[in-house]
Amino acid sequence: MFELGIYSFAELTPNAAGQKTSPRERLHNLVETIALADQVGLDVFGVGEHHRPDFASSAPAVILAHAAARTQHIKLSSAVTVLSSDDPVRVFQQYATLDLLSDGRAEIMAGRGSFIESFPLFGFDLHDYDELFAEKLDLLLKLRDSERVTWRGKHRAAIDDMGVYPRPERQLPVWIAVGGTPQSVVRAATLGLPMALAIIGGMPERFKPYVELYRETAVEAGHDLAQLPVSINAHGFLADDSKQAADIYFPGFSLMMNRIGRERGWSSITRQQFEASRGLRGSDFVGTPDEVIEKILFQHSLFKHQRMLLQLGVGTVPHAAMLRAVELLGTVVAPAVRRELHA
Repeated sequence: MFELGIYSFAELTPNAAGQKTSPRERLHNLVETIALADQVGLDVFGVGEHHRPDFASSAPAVILAHAAARTQHIKLSSAVTVLSSDDPVRVFQQYATLDLLSDGRAEIMAGRGSFIESFPLFGFDLHDYDELFAEKLDLLLKLRDSERVTWRGKHRAAIDDMGVYPRPERQLPVWIAVGGTPQSVVRAATLGLPMALAIIGGMPERFKPYVELYRETAVEAGHDLAQLPVSINAHGFLADDSKQAADIYFPGFSLMMNRIGRERGWSSITRQQFEASRGLRGSDFVGTPDEVIEKILFQHSLFKHQRMLLQLGVGTVPHAAMLRAVELLGTVVAPAVRRELHA
């Protein structure tokens, strides 16, 4: 069954009037958003991890645990866990606990992270960026698969035949988040882990080779493709009117993306560029339910993916507008997409 969901980083950027939401209000709003996503029948809600003043989501497992008490059916995932700068033992314990509290709805989406603040914050060297992730992922998977673990690595103290608790009542799902590097795609496929591919810029067609590489490598490694779903993660927003959706979304989107762009040497995003990205072959799912439905189905024709997650609001979006977007996604878009793909 095709899954449709949402992810968030609990943005704290100013709104169009220059006003900032407090972290307290933003987190309460986020949990209300997750509860509504559950009520309208969406499949997944992911909370990302950042350690910057722009976001209130440095501890996704805590947010998701609170949301578990407000929801019944929706899967609760990190999006992502920055595993390179975390301790796999604590990550496993947190999400195993979340899985027990939510009656089997927790997932881990592990990645290397798009920002670097967590590395000096937790005492890691950026020169070890790739090695840290590979080593810690190896430990996380051993913890997932065995109650007692013996393990040795370079960047963490050894574990000698020790148990890690609590244990979930099932194997905890672990996804690999990929930003578009072949090495990350091959790693996910070789390990037989589901892949979440972020498409946050450019034409979606250029990412098709990554999905093909993933599936080809997985088959060569002897894995069953039926057990390896692919998720496409993208930016988006919905409203009853297309221009209204763009007008609500663009101020926060441009503020956030241009701020990040200045840090990374990117040029500023113009309204004209944004409007182009809303087209069928652009990366942003911003518009009416019918426009978003068409775009999801178009991308499914390219990727044959099993899951679609939208970040509804890259910068701050008015809470009432966010709730309406969630409602439209769950009550209009999701049923239409499911009918079309499962007809």
